[in-house]
Amino acid sequence: MWCDSHCHIPYQGLGPEAIADAAAAGVTRLVTVGTDAEQSEAGLALAAAHEGVWATVGLHPHDASKGVGTLAPLLRGQPELVAIGECGLDYHYDFSPRPAQREAFAAQVGLAKEHGLALVVHTREAWEDTFAILASQGMPERTVFHCFTGGRPEASRALEMGAWLSFSGIITFKNATDIRAAAALCPLERILVETDSPYLAPVPHRGKPNSPALVPLVGAAVAAVKGVDVAAVEEATWTGAAAVFHLP
Repeated sequence: MWCDSHCHIPYQGLGPEAIADAAAAGVTRLVTVGTDAEQSEAGLALAAAHEGVWATVGLHPHDASKGVGTLAPLLRGQPELVAIGECGLDYHYDFSPRPAQREAFAAQVGLAKEHGLALVVHTREAWEDTFAILASQGMPERTVFHCFTGGRPEASRALEMGAWLSFSGIITFKNATDIRAAAALCPLERILVETDSPYLAPVPHRGKPNSPALVPLVGAAVAAVKGVDVAAVEEATWTGAAAVFHLP
């Protein structure tokens, strides 16, 4: 049994049928992740209608200019809601001004703590500011660096702070040497696996639309890096996702 700890349904052609496809592939738990109020609301509705699906409410750094206040109506304590995010900093695209990104990220760290929820972090080319904000705000006990793209130094620092690292299909890419080194360093009990569907399909599906059904390929890549059986990764990431998101 696998858990896709981070996907986006319904979104850009990835619809509810992906849930059944995932179950057929042994992926029986999904966390669909919000990136703004509209996507978060759609994810919550999907989770309420399907067993084995949970949702997050978040404002992606690309959308930080919309303001965290847009999320307030969705924070009603419903059982499907398991985390705040994805939120964080993206200095690669800078679709929102960096001050707005930092403000929105700090506010969402606070929301996770206020509501007793996990925190899902997106960081790209912004490691120092990401770590600084988490330190200044007080990082929630259950924090995930999703789609981890750092190397060993960033992994060590995140782990020292008590975070989990979630690996995506990027770990299968030929040039992802640093990411594989981070996975090798990370204790198995601190690893999650995800697809980030519909993006980042793993090899041999790279370049095609991604779906939660492909998360076992990510798990197999993690197992190869760590030199353990795939079953060990399957069990550890299932248990880890349950711990992070307080799944039953």
